[in-house]
Amino acid sequence: MENIAEAKKVVHVGVNLDVNSPVGSVANACISMAISDFYGAHPNFRTRLSPHHRNSDDALAAAFTALELIDKEEVDAIIGPQTSKQARFVIDVGRKAQVPVISHSATSPSLSITQNPFFVRVALDDSTQAKVITAIVQAFEWHEVILIYEDTEYGSDLIPYLAYEFQQVDIRVSSRFSFSPNDSKLRILKKLNKVMAMQTRVIVVHMSSSFGSKLFFLAKDVAMISEGYVWIITDGLSRLLDPMGVKAFGSMQGVLGIRPYIPQSKGLKNFKRKWQSRIHSSSTKLNIFGYWAYDTIWALAKAVEMIPQESSSVNGENHHRNTSQFPVIKVSKRGKMILNGLLKTKFKGLSGDFSLVGGQLQSLTFEIINVIDNEEKVIGYWTLENGLTRKPDKAKNGKSMSKYELKPPIWPGNTKDKPRGWTTPIGGKKLNIAVPHKPGFEAYLKVAQDPYTKEFIITGFSHDVFEEALALLSFPVPRKLIPFPIGPNGGTYDELLSNVKNQTYDAAVGEITILANRSQYVDFTLPYLQSDVSMVVKSKDDERNNMWIFLKPLSWDLWLTTGVAFVCTGLVVWILEHRINNEFRGSAHQQVGTVFWFSFSILVFAHREKIINNLSKFVLIIWIFVVLILTQSYTASLASMLTVQRLEPTIIDIDELKMNGDFVGYETGSFVKDLLVKQLDFDESKLRDHGTAEEFDKALSKGSQNGGVGAIFGARHCVNLFLAKYCDKYMIVGPTYNTDGLGFAFPRGSPLVPVISRAILSVIENKSKMDAMEHKYFSHLKACQTTISSSSLGLYSFGGLFIITAVASVSSLIIYFTKFLQSHWTTIHTVHHDSSFWSKISELVKHFYDQSLYPLPATNSTLQSVEALHDVENEGVDTVVIVGNVSSSTL
Repeated sequence: MENIAEAKKVVHVGVNLDVNSPVGSVANACISMAISDFYGAHPNFRTRLSPHHRNSDDALAAAFTALELIDKEEVDAIIGPQTSKQARFVIDVGRKAQVPVISHSATSPSLSITQNPFFVRVALDDSTQAKVITAIVQAFEWHEVILIYEDTEYGSDLIPYLAYEFQQVDIRVSSRFSFSPNDSKLRILKKLNKVMAMQTRVIVVHMSSSFGSKLFFLAKDVAMISEGYVWIITDGLSRLLDPMGVKAFGSMQGVLGIRPYIPQSKGLKNFKRKWQSRIHSSSTKLNIFGYWAYDTIWALAKAVEMIPQESSSVNGENHHRNTSQFPVIKVSKRGKMILNGLLKTKFKGLSGDFSLVGGQLQSLTFEIINVIDNEEKVIGYWTLENGLTRKPDKAKNGKSMSKYELKPPIWPGNTKDKPRGWTTPIGGKKLNIAVPHKPGFEAYLKVAQDPYTKEFIITGFSHDVFEEALALLSFPVPRKLIPFPIGPNGGTYDELLSNVKNQTYDAAVGEITILANRSQYVDFTLPYLQSDVSMVVKSKDDERNNMWIFLKPLSWDLWLTTGVAFVCTGLVVWILEHRINNEFRGSAHQQVGTVFWFSFSILVFAHREKIINNLSKFVLIIWIFVVLILTQSYTASLASMLTVQRLEPTIIDIDELKMNGDFVGYETGSFVKDLLVKQLDFDESKLRDHGTAEEFDKALSKGSQNGGVGAIFGARHCVNLFLAKYCDKYMIVGPTYNTDGLGFAFPRGSPLVPVISRAILSVIENKSKMDAMEHKYFSHLKACQTTISSSSLGLYSFGGLFIITAVASVSSLIIYFTKFLQSHWTTIHTVHHDSSFWSKISELVKHFYDQSLYPLPATNSTLQSVEALHDVENEGVDTVVIVGNVSSSTL
């Protein structure tokens, strides 16, 4: 057996840990067990790891220990150091000696693997947990957090990653508090009192276990581990909860934590059984760092076995001498080969699948724990693919993360009710609320100053809505209203909201328009009043003073079409009647007169001519119906024009403003200027700002040519107040431009937004309360009831009637001429058979028009006979036999 042992190639490995710490003591024991277990499972391996244990409790000692291990023990790899600060020194030594530095506990993200190729991290980078914590905060719908961290390299390196992930989902970091491990108890308590004074109650803690336990003891003493608070700890504390003991558990009731998920396996169960059977102190309890240390030995042993047998173990000297007093660092001949083998090694370890990606361990699953009754209870998991789940292998099919994917936690104060994550200010602190201060439109907001006390007195509809909403809250909101000047000597509404964004003010209350671009940097409550942007122009004089108003009801094209229709209808009736009706005969000028007289006498239904032809009667029935509708519509429109006051705008639309080059006005400091320039493409040099209704009136009265403006653009709530005062002079024209209404502004993520929004809904749904406020501020304003002048009735509105009339007339003519041709074409063709076609047509026309060919008596006694003959003619009969005495004149 001794000969076999001597045949094994020994590879020296340094172990550089703080064995007096919970992490170091467990890892040291696990390393010894790992060497025993590995070679017990692989007795035929030709290599053997020989660990050289050293104890280092600070960064400088760790660096000197690494130099000593490389120089004297000629190690080819170093396991450790334990902390990120120590690792920063040892990594540089390992790089120069080309010795892999393998740490299972240096988790700081600032230790770059790419910049330190000989550094291997068999642990998780702290930055990986930033997404997990963000997912928890987002799932419970909290919008602000406080970060508490240890003022060391380990503590501060994670904070930028947390802040970045929170920013991606619009979660605001309201404050950051750093605690030094050297802080006294009194100093820690002072900082905790500052945390208590904050409104935010969601606190994320990133600390080492030793200092974190001290912080929670003091937090419990000042009643911060109580109802209403949310404490979330990173894996720096979560991984070592059990070794911290019962006292630490007692001060952390209701705390949520995260830590890497270690899947249960047969190997892990066997290892835990061996651990319990070995002689270890009862206070030395297993933790995840021990599992990683165990897996590190197995991975290193596998990598060493891959080294070719002929490789030399003799170290050479590094010829690049250091200018300091350190000795010359020897260069390992096998360190680079061990590193390459280590990076390729994959196996099933105690902590799960062992695989180094980019020089460090990868884990895609975390477990979320809840401290309840001195124990850790797993309430869910987080995976990169699925987010929050109740089981580590549960697929969510891309659904959004939700608190309902976790088991219900127990919160501080032993309650199951989810904390809202914020509270009202305490300690006498008041919310600084800005209110716009500008002259004009004071019914909505008025800022005055008491001449004696110099205090500001704020009134108005917007102010009262806000106060009524606060009165409905279940908690008091201490506040101080601070005027913010708007206008030439102040700022704009956008500048006011920028001050809310950077928290110069805690809120802004007034007639503030909700816009999409503003919502990018502040949060608005639900609107308490709807509003849009309208254009106001000067109105013309009342058109009732116009002597030609009787022409106004119908448009010119309708007048023309009606006249043509009258003439055409008279002509059609003449064509159908003049051959058989004596009243449609006579000289040419008499027949023309008859056509016009008959046509227009129908307008008042006063025609005296008797109609004989049935086709004529059909045409007249249709035309009388059309005339009836036209006359009734004309009468109604004219009556409306003469009895109702109507206004007509001087400018119709925006295009006319631009074409005329008119100046345009807007409310001082409002967003309307941006709307005019960016959306409506007005030249900025054509814009004029005005602050009060009187200034609006003065500018519009002058007009654009006299130093005023051609139109005013303003929010509807201001326009309504202006028109109520100057109702008879101005009017709204053109389209309106929608906004989301008026609301109150708070910083992004403010916890007050949802509760005040719900209160606003209750206020505006209370009709009696709203009516009282509106009566208080708007009852003295007269209602503006003028009507915009309606346009004349157009041809298109009556187009269908004219089409029906035309069809009836044309159809009647076609029927009439068809019968006429049937009854006369044969005779003409027989008599004039040698004539040309056009000659025959000419003869037909002569027969149709020549009255001598169809003499009729002028007396009415023969009309019945004429009608009978006409009916016979229409039937196409060529020969008529008359029975009885008929005079020659009648024939």
